[in-house]
Amino acid sequence: MNKLTKSILASVSAVLMTVTLTTSVGAASIHKAGSATIHRRTALTYSYAKKMLKENKTGLSGKTSSIFSHKLYSETGAASGYSDFLLGLKGNHYKFTTSEKNLLRKNLVIKNSSTAATLANAVMAVQAMGLNAQNYKAYGHKTGINLVSRLYRTSVSNQTASSQAETLIAVSMSSKFKQPSHAKFSKASLSYRLVKVQLKNHGWTYNNAQGAKDADTTSMVLTGLSRGKSSASSIESSIQKGQQFLYSLAQSNGAFGYTFNGKTTPNANSTAEAIIALSNNSTTKKYVNVSPMRSGQKATPLYAVLTYVNKTGSIKNATSQLYGVGQVNLAVAAYKAALKGQSVYNIN
Repeated sequence: MNKLTKSILASVSAVLMTVTLTTSVGAASIHKAGSATIHRRTALTYSYAKKMLKENKTGLSGKTSSIFSHKLYSETGAASGYSDFLLGLKGNHYKFTTSEKNLLRKNLVIKNSSTAATLANAVMAVQAMGLNAQNYKAYGHKTGINLVSRLYRTSVSNQTASSQAETLIAVSMSSKFKQPSHAKFSKASLSYRLVKVQLKNHGWTYNNAQGAKDADTTSMVLTGLSRGKSSASSIESSIQKGQQFLYSLAQSNGAFGYTFNGKTTPNANSTAEAIIALSNNSTTKKYVNVSPMRSGQKATPLYAVLTYVNKTGSIKNATSQLYGVGQVNLAVAAYKAALKGQSVYNIN
């Protein structure tokens, strides 16, 4: 080897070392949520959630309504976001009382015309509260309803990608859930259905609009596909492409947001949905609070989502505290479960 070659190789090695060191320093300097911050801010919003449930209110100040009420919500019996709210409490080890379970049983609306989205939320809520979704007994009724079978026998063809993802999550919650005869879909077929509506940019939107950037729907679909556990190469490829798209939506402060007319507004709910998606895949959980997803990222999503927690435990700028508090609690619970190799959606 001549001196010129040695000199060139030495220079290249020096450059590589510099790049490696710079990358390491950049990764190490990202703002992460410390254990004390996680504990303190989760405790605040968890306490807020417990008070909401005790008072059956969607918030504790300002304009609020009932969480459960078959009179107010004739199609579902509960306000939008109630299943995530209950799952967030369950994931943080809350023990539901008999009266709280009865509050659900007295108000939950199950009709022959209930949509897949309505039934999926019911399955998740019933399981979260420690009841049996395969033998759900409304208050005062001795005969149970198999909500899982009812869901499987309900059409998903006219449901949004978000609702289809919720359905896939719901039927994948327990190893005891069985697909009945005459089912309208299987976990595999529902996964393929979601892959089919993946956009050209590799994300998903609630209305399948090409070119749109929808972090929330993309996150929900990624969670659903991960929970579906299909080993088909086309589905695995779809997940990987979707993950790359989600990474591209991360803001420099670690948050995610909704995009309208080209402008992205970071918020707690979108960030929480992304955390849940990242936590439900073993290869991406590191991006929740350890490693950056993209260049220029200065903080992790967990760090970002906890900055939205007010001193009262409510969530800043949340359109609904039921959604805000519920999803932040669920996101933290999802990450804690992921660190143990588990999923917040596994409820037997």
